[in-house]
Amino acid sequence: MTRTGTPRGVDPERATLDKAAAENFPVAPFFLPRAWRDDLMAVYGYARLVDDIGDGDLAPGGADARLLGVAPERADDRTALLDAVEADLHRVFDDVPRHPLLRGLQPTVRRHALTPEPFLGLIAANRQDQIVSRYETYDDLLAYCALSANPVGRLVLAVTGTASPERIRRSDAVCTALQIVEHLQDVAEDLGRDRVYLPAADMKRFHVREADLAAPHAGASVRALIAFQAQRARDLLEEGEPLVAGVHGKLKLLLAGFVAGGRAALGAIAAAEYDVLTGPPKPGKVRLLREVGMTLRGEG
Repeated sequence: MTRTGTPRGVDPERATLDKAAAENFPVAPFFLPRAWRDDLMAVYGYARLVDDIGDGDLAPGGADARLLGVAPERADDRTALLDAVEADLHRVFDDVPRHPLLRGLQPTVRRHALTPEPFLGLIAANRQDQIVSRYETYDDLLAYCALSANPVGRLVLAVTGTASPERIRRSDAVCTALQIVEHLQDVAEDLGRDRVYLPAADMKRFHVREADLAAPHAGASVRALIAFQAQRARDLLEEGEPLVAGVHGKLKLLLAGFVAGGRAALGAIAAAEYDVLTGPPKPGKVRLLREVGMTLRGEG
């Protein structure tokens, strides 16, 4: 059977959730309690849908647009789709959502008394991506990360029942660091989308032009700029690491994995001598496991 209004063989809900396997960090690892895994996958499905709309990466055929009630002629209009997701998000809190991913999110929202704010932040970040493609200062980039990344960590804490002001502050540092790391890995890909997440003020400081980012290999100036941004990410991970020490059990292992994943990715960038233009430097499993062990022992 196919969903009403969905082309035969296309399941937009499954197509979105299946992307979890390709993420930099495990979305809902096997060692977590089943209830946590289900809730984290529900949150992931929503976040992935919003990001795919913002990036223009929805499955072909317009199934998601139909599910959201967007007219066929506007199926490629990212702003219209983001508006429709926001309307459907509000239904999560007071009605019956249209999209199956948001219907799947509704039990999680009710079970944990989640608020709309972090979900709205992710929509705001993707709206910003439609009109802002360059960031002048590091503070401007941090403000963007507060919308695009930090809500995810806050939702993890809320779902696991461990949120507190101090943990939220540490989580924000980790999430911003991970966002910066992803930007460093994806400099070439982002430029292909006409987006640059390296602050313009820092590019000027290191004498880097956008044309330098389009080269097949990074020159000395680009490498120096990437190394500088990588150190900022390391400092943020160090600021957030006490989050791991402050929790216990399987949650501790999950959060250690996030911190270690960031450190391992930074290690891979350093091992590539900060030449991120040849392709995203990715850490191997051995490096990642070593970083997890060090993070759990507080040796970061």
